[in-house]
Amino acid sequence: MNELLKINTTDSERITVSARDLHEALEVKTQFKDWFPRMCEYGFEDGKDFCSFLSESTGGRPSQDAQITVDMAKEIAMLQRTEKGKEVRKYFIQVEKEWNSPERVMARALTIANKTIETLKIENSEMKPKALFADAVAQSDTSILVYDLAKLICQNGIKIGGNRLWTWLRDNGYIFKHSCEPTQKSMEMKLFEVIERTVQRSGHDPKVTRTTRVTGKGQVYFINKFLESQKGEQIC
Repeated sequence: MNELLKINTTDSERITVSARDLHEALEVKTQFKDWFPRMCEYGFEDGKDFCSFLSESTGGRPSQDAQITVDMAKEIAMLQRTEKGKEVRKYFIQVEKEWNSPERVMARALTIANKTIETLKIENSEMKPKALFADAVAQSDTSILVYDLAKLICQNGIKIGGNRLWTWLRDNGYIFKHSCEPTQKSMEMKLFEVIERTVQRSGHDPKVTRTTRVTGKGQVYFINKFLESQKGEQIC
């Protein structure tokens, strides 16, 4: 089939044609700036049947143009009531027939599928380092102090100091009120560990100290909690 007009494909996989190209192909004597607005008065909607834009110019000011759907182009061609209009309308009918053939539909479906796969590959490659880091931290035997956890949360874009974090942990039931000891819930979730040390003091009985530390699993858990809160979700 000879190309009577250039056919364009939009991102939504819809075929369109330039209104100016159509105006020229129909051999309309009226100037485009007067003709196209009059054609639009036949019930066509901007943003649905056509999309106006300024076309590139080799010199001077850019000219007004529009991408119009093939359905709109067929109706406009028929409205001309000329032999050229009939010819152009038949051309668009043939374009649609080829566009909707099983082979072309399958080809478009494969293209869309390939684009989706490539997008997922990129997203997975971006997420993989973060996932590996989170897994490594969660499985790590290294625990940190609550003040160090506050620093990690800050590094993830959320401002919170050590004292405020302690208050938040107590208010949300992870640490006992008026204490530095983790609650039973926190221990069952393996968010904390308590390190006991015996300090030998000259002339005094040994003193046992207990320090609450955040496990690797706890680090990932609390950082995610605060990141969720940043998205507008309530931390509980």
